[in-house]
Amino acid sequence: MNAREIVQSLLVRLDDPALIDLSVIPWAAPVISFGDLSKARVATLGLNPSNREFVDVSNRELMGSERRFQTLNSLGLSKWSQAKPEHIDQIVDACFGYFDGNPYDGWFRALEKLFLDAGVSYYGMFSDACHLDLVPFATSTKWGALTTRQKAQLLSLSGDALGLLLRDSSIEVLVLNGQAVIDNLQQVSNRSFKKEVVAEWILPRRSSDGVLGYAYTGKINQVGGVDLGREVSVLGYNHNIQSSFGVTSQVKMAIQKWISHHTNEVFC
Repeated sequence: MNAREIVQSLLVRLDDPALIDLSVIPWAAPVISFGDLSKARVATLGLNPSNREFVDVSNRELMGSERRFQTLNSLGLSKWSQAKPEHIDQIVDACFGYFDGNPYDGWFRALEKLFLDAGVSYYGMFSDACHLDLVPFATSTKWGALTTRQKAQLLSLSGDALGLLLRDSSIEVLVLNGQAVIDNLQQVSNRSFKKEVVAEWILPRRSSDGVLGYAYTGKINQVGGVDLGREVSVLGYNHNIQSSFGVTSQVKMAIQKWISHHTNEVFC
């Protein structure tokens, strides 16, 4: 199943009224990747696309040069069942060309620094990294504010998409940004990753000994019931680089060195 076939299957699911109850933005196209998955060797992994990929701070749809992904409005459709092959091509092209347009640099530049020492980048003609999510649907409610039931149903409804995308890609390394991503990938891949305390990753706190930093390593060979046909290396850290309180520049540098070191080991 190629990228266009995966998008087609996700559009069918978007027309399901049940997704409204899960806070999915019904007019926003599914996001199968941020960047060209067909050329990527490394992928960072998140939970699901932010609503800010589709709306501004006033919750208005991004338009013109500010637009990042396709919507019903941008494609001139009233419902996803009307999508034709040319519309699906536009959805895929927007995903694969994400870093050539108006990327959310405030988020992705911080992530890219993690593997720059491995010579990998989201950006430019020779980009060989992309970003994927466990759930390809943007939600109006942030993931952390969704109920346990909503999260479980979203993973159940779309967990196979990540497996299909990985299976047909050249991804060798998945970089997991934060504990929630780690926990959910362990669940959908039916794997437990090796967990180690890293002294250099402790976040300092005045009133305590600090927040421990954990490194996770492992391999996966299936996601959401989809056999990948190979093993993909997993590198994870419990601190969310962009949003964990008190992630110092020293901790970020230590995580960056660790990610790049292990990525280079996989490539060798």
